[in-house]
Amino acid sequence: MRPARKSLVPASALALALGLAACSTGTPEGSSPASEAAAGEDGDVALTFIQGVIGDNFYISMECGVRAAAEELGGVTVTVQGPQKFDASLQQPILQSVVATEPDAILIAPNDVTALQKPLEDASANAEIVLVDTTVEDPSFAVSEISSDNVGGGAAAFDAIKQLVPDGGQVLVIDNQPGISTSDARVKGFEDAAAQDSAFEYVGVQYAQNQPAQAAQIVTSTLQRYPDLKAIFATNIFSAEGAATGIEQAGKAGEVQVVGFDAGPAQVDALNDGTVQAVIAQQPYDIGYQGVEQALAAINGEATEAQIQTGFTILTKDNLESEEGQAAIYASEC
Repeated sequence: MRPARKSLVPASALALALGLAACSTGTPEGSSPASEAAAGEDGDVALTFIQGVIGDNFYISMECGVRAAAEELGGVTVTVQGPQKFDASLQQPILQSVVATEPDAILIAPNDVTALQKPLEDASANAEIVLVDTTVEDPSFAVSEISSDNVGGGAAAFDAIKQLVPDGGQVLVIDNQPGISTSDARVKGFEDAAAQDSAFEYVGVQYAQNQPAQAAQIVTSTLQRYPDLKAIFATNIFSAEGAATGIEQAGKAGEVQVVGFDAGPAQVDALNDGTVQAVIAQQPYDIGYQGVEQALAAINGEATEAQIQTGFTILTKDNLESEEGQAAIYASEC
C-alpha cells in the first residue's frame, strides 16, 4: 500500500484543466541531475518525467506538454531526466536515482519492454507510474499508458508509400532495434498493410540500432540485392537520415522514396530538401499533458484511463506550411 501523499491537487482544478492543450509561455527549467531531490516545492506534488532519450525533439515536445499541464493545473513541481542514448542500461540507473528522491509520480518512456519491467514494478510501490510513449510487457502496475496509435501509424506510412509509388514495387523497413514497443507496433502496422496489397513486395525489416551510418549501409546493401527497391519506411529520425544518405550514395536519389516517422526540425528539413518524401507526425505534447492529468487523478484517488491513444498527421512538402502541418511540427524548446 502506498503512503499518504503530502499534497493533493484540488479535484476542481484538475477538472477545469482537462482537455486544455495550450503551450506554456514560461521558460522551462533545464533537465536536472538525477541526484537532485524531487520533493515538490512548498508542499507541491513532486512529479518526475524520465525521457526515452534526452535532447530528442519528440521528448522535448512531450516535456512542453508536461510543463504546461503542471503550470495550468498548479501545485506541481516538475523534474526532467533522461539518458544520453535510447538504452535501457543507461535509463535504469536514472530510474533508481529518481525513486530514491521519493517523487509522488513518475512519467516514463521505458527503453525496453523487458529490462524496465521489474524496476518499474518496484517503483510503483511508492509512486504513481504513468507510461508515456513506450510500455513494458505487463503494464498492470501503471495508472495509465499513453501513446500514439503506432500500429495505425505504420499503416499510415504504407498508405503514404502507396501515394508516392502508385504502381507498387519492393519496400523495405528500417527500424531501431527489436523490443521497443512503439517501433515494434509501427513495423507490425506496416507489415499488415503491405500484406493486403499484392502490388507491393515487402522485403523485410532490418535494424540500424539508432545509427544513421548503419542505416545507410543497410540501404546500400539492400539496393545491391534488390536494385528495383521503390520505397523505405524508416521508423525513426536516425533510420530516415541514414536511409536518405544510403540512397544518395547508391546514386538512387529520386528513385527510392522515403517515409519517416516524427516531425522534428531535422525531419522538416528533410521534407523541404526532398531527401524524405513524407513523415508521420505524432502528438507528443498531448501525451505529456495527459500524462500529468492521469498522474494527478491517481494521486487524488480519482478514476484514471488505463490506456489512451493519440493520433498522428501525415506530413508532406505540400501540406507542411498549412495550419495543420505547422501545428504538427515538434518543438525544439518550450
